[in-house]
Amino acid sequence: VQLQASGGGLVQAGGSLRLSCAASGRSLSNYHMGWFRQAPGRNREFVAAISWGGATTYYTDSVKGRFTVSRDNAKNAMYLQMNSLKTEDTGVYYCVAIGRSRQLSRERSEYDYWGQGTQVTVSS
Repeated sequence: VQLQASGGGLVQAGGSLRLSCAASGRSLSNYHMGWFRQAPGRNREFVAAISWGGATTYYTDSVKGRFTVSRDNAKNAMYLQMNSLKTEDTGVYYCVAIGRSRQLSRERSEYDYWGQGTQVTVSS
């Protein structure tokens, strides 16, 4: 499956953005999905994940209550609604996928498929 993230941009602190991840090649219903991000000079870190049917979601503590991950398998797409953005949310955001026969995970090494990333910049 090929993944392409979009929707990034420049926003002021407190603002909102909605990221999208479009898939091609295979139906997204075959995959658990997630988002990772990488800030300058930092390791790539887990942000959120959603099971293949959408019933289960995981979030890193720093985004709980502000970010919402969702998916629409009919549209072969996943989303990340980001509200109350903070400067520390700045980074390149990557959408990822793992086959649904495996466990939904927060671990970067578990994900087999990665999109190209979209830049999110939050200014103070």
